Amino acid sequence: HVQLVESGGGSVEAGGSLRLSCTASRHNENSACMGWFRQAPGKRREGIAVISSGGTPSYADSVKGRFTISRDNTKNTLYLQMNSLRPEDSAIYYCAIGWGCTVDAVVRNIRGQGTQVTVSA
Repeated sequence: HVQLVESGGGSVEAGGSLRLSCTASRHNENSACMGWFRQAPGKRREGIAVISSGGTPSYADSVKGRFTISRDNTKNTLYLQMNSLRPEDSAIYYCAIGWGCTVDAVVRNIRGQGTQVTVSA
């Protein structure tokens, strides 16, 4: 089955930026929807962004205007550019792939191991 490997997490001050990357292990996954969700301690998974195989993005209201999702099908790689970060954005961020292409459905797709994002005030 496909494997997803995230990178790019870290610690940043409020207002800063981070760029997450996720590489899929199988070339034929380019036809699937890819996305990101996050989970903070004690909270439910929150779908934040998805992008269709054709490149159409969709965002949760909590990140709209601050985060940008993109994908490079030639590299089997998904990206999440995160700007104007807030302390409430702190969570483990997971890359996901599957056929559910909404921010609600992405939390149920196949996921990677996650990468920690910490935003300090």
